[in-house]
Amino acid sequence: MADLDLLPEPEPRSPVPDLAVRVGVATLFFVLGLDKFPSSPSSHWVVVFEQIHAGQWFRYFTGVVECVAALLVLIPRAALVGLILLCCTLLCASLIVAFVVHKPDEATFPGFLFLVLAAITWTRGRRKVKA
Repeated sequence: MADLDLLPEPEPRSPVPDLAVRVGVATLFFVLGLDKFPSSPSSHWVVVFEQIHAGQWFRYFTGVVECVAALLVLIPRAALVGLILLCCTLLCASLIVAFVVHKPDEATFPGFLFLVLAAITWTRGRRKVKA
């Protein structure tokens, strides 16, 4: 009996592009997370978190969340969780800047980063489902 193989075997993917994207995302958000910790009164982040009236504890919390999520992105099995956490952080940041601080023009950068991360998360999630 003939062997019916209707779907060709997928070629193995190189892990290098995935690793490059994960290292880039992790580096960016680890640096952004660490940037929230200095307590100089003239610091950009101190001023921003004063404007949203959430208290400086929220600045520290956000920094910790970004650093932890960045580290999770580096771990292949936990990368999806880290990416989802970063997406939530960026979506909230863009909404807070647009509607609480009332500066929708400044919300475009975190909004753009959210869209890029959402696309990365979506493609990574779909690839995991197919595997």
